[in-house]
Amino acid sequence: MSFTTLTFATFFLVVLVIYWQLRNTQAKNIFLLITSYVFYGWLHPWYAILLGVSTIADHQLAWGIYKKEKQARTLFFLSLFLNLGVLSFFKYFNFFREDLIATLQNIGIEPGYYFINLVLPFGLSFFTLKKLGYMIDVFNKRLVPTKSLINFGLFVAFFPQLAAGPIDKAQKLIPQIEAKREWKTEYFSSSWQLILMGIFKKVVIASSIGSFISRLFAMNSLSGTIAIAAALGFTLQILADFSAYTDLSRGVARLLGFETSENFNNPYFSLTPSDFWDRWHITLSHWLRDYIFFPIRRFLMRRKERYPNWIIQSAPPLITMLVSGVWHGAGWTYVIWGAYYGLLIVIYQALGIHKNNLAKSSVKSFFVWLIMFSWIVFGWLIFSAPSIGWVIDLFSHPFIGSQAQIIIATITFTMTIFYTAPLLIKMALDKYFHHNSFLHTLYYVVITLMTIIYINSATPDFIYFQF
Repeated sequence: MSFTTLTFATFFLVVLVIYWQLRNTQAKNIFLLITSYVFYGWLHPWYAILLGVSTIADHQLAWGIYKKEKQARTLFFLSLFLNLGVLSFFKYFNFFREDLIATLQNIGIEPGYYFINLVLPFGLSFFTLKKLGYMIDVFNKRLVPTKSLINFGLFVAFFPQLAAGPIDKAQKLIPQIEAKREWKTEYFSSSWQLILMGIFKKVVIASSIGSFISRLFAMNSLSGTIAIAAALGFTLQILADFSAYTDLSRGVARLLGFETSENFNNPYFSLTPSDFWDRWHITLSHWLRDYIFFPIRRFLMRRKERYPNWIIQSAPPLITMLVSGVWHGAGWTYVIWGAYYGLLIVIYQALGIHKNNLAKSSVKSFFVWLIMFSWIVFGWLIFSAPSIGWVIDLFSHPFIGSQAQIIIATITFTMTIFYTAPLLIKMALDKYFHHNSFLHTLYYVVITLMTIIYINSATPDFIYFQF
C-alpha cells in the first residue's frame, strides 16, 4: 500500500479518526499495531505472518539476553542468525536460485511457481535493521528491553516507517509509544506541509523524470553525454523519490502524535564523502556508524600493536560502505558502489580533506563542492546501471555521439534542470523568508496545482521499496 494512492488515503483517514477517539494509550497502541499489520499484509498476507513470527522471536530472545547472563551470548547470536538468515535468504535468493533449482530437479524435486518466483517482502531490510539495533543495544547493556510485546511489536511494525524507514532507534521511538498521546492542532499544522511536499516530489518530480531516465538506462549503447545526463537525472530522481517517502512518513507519523527522524539534509551540497553520508539517508548512516564502523574501529584500536595505522584508518570505512552496498541489494553494482564510497572516504581522509578544514573562499569552496558532486553523480551511475559491464562499456563509446544522441542528452539535461528548480526555490524560501510568508503560501498553491495535473501519470511505488 503506497502513500500516494487513494487506497492509502482512505485507509489512513479511517485509522486517524478511530485512533484519536481512543482514550487509553494501550488501546491506541493495540489499534496501531493491528493497522500496521493490515498495511503490511494488504497485498501479501503472509508478509504479516513473517513479520509477526520474527517479532515474537526477537521479543523473547531480547528478554533472555537481558535476564540470562550465562546464555546471553548464545541467544544474541541466535537472534543475529535468524534475522540475517531471513534477510539473506529473501534478498540474495536470486544469486543462487538457478543452481538450487537444478539441484532439486536432479534429486527428483520439482520446485513450485512461488519458490521459483520468490518475492522480497517490502521493508524487510528496514525492519531487520531496527530489530538488529535493538538486540545489539540490549546485549551491550545500552537498552533495557520493553516488557510489552505490543509496544515492541509496534516499534518494529509502525506503518509510517515500515516500508522504507526512517530507521529510528528504540531509544527514540519506544518512549513515544509508551507515552500518553492526545490530539494537538499543531500535529496538523506541522504535518500538512511535509505531506504536500512529499506527494509533490514523488508525483511531479520523481515519477516524471524517472519514467524517462529508466528508458535511458535500458539502452545498450550510450554516448558519454547521454550517460552524464542520465546520471544527473537519476541523481535528482532518487533524492526526490526517497526524500518524498521520508516527508510522507514523518507527516503521517506526526498526525499520529509521533516525532520521527529526518533522513536528508541537503546531501548534494556536501563537500566530502563523509559529509555526504552525514546528510544522505541519515538514519541508515547512523546505524552503520554505530553498529559497524565504531565496533570495527574499537576492535582495531584495542589491538593497535598488531595492525599498521593505515589498516586502522582504512578498514572501518571500507568495510562499513561494503556492508551498505550489500544491504542495498544482491548485485555487483551495489557492491562496487559501496566499495567506491569506501575508497573515496579513505582517500579524502588520507589527504586530510575534511569539511571543517576546507578553505573558506567561496571560489575554492565551489570547486571543492563541484568535485564532490561529480563523485556523487558517478556513484549514482554505478548504482543505477544494469551491470558493471554496462558501465565499463560506456568508455568504449563516443563521448558526443550522433545528432540524435545529442538531442536526447539535451532533453534530459533540460528536464533535470526544470524539475530541480522547485526544490531550489523551496530551499531559498526556507532560508530567506518566514515559513508563513505570502511567497510560501503561493509556492504551496502552485505545487498543489502541479500535483493535481500530474497525479494520473505518476507511478505509486517508491525506489527504496525494492531494498
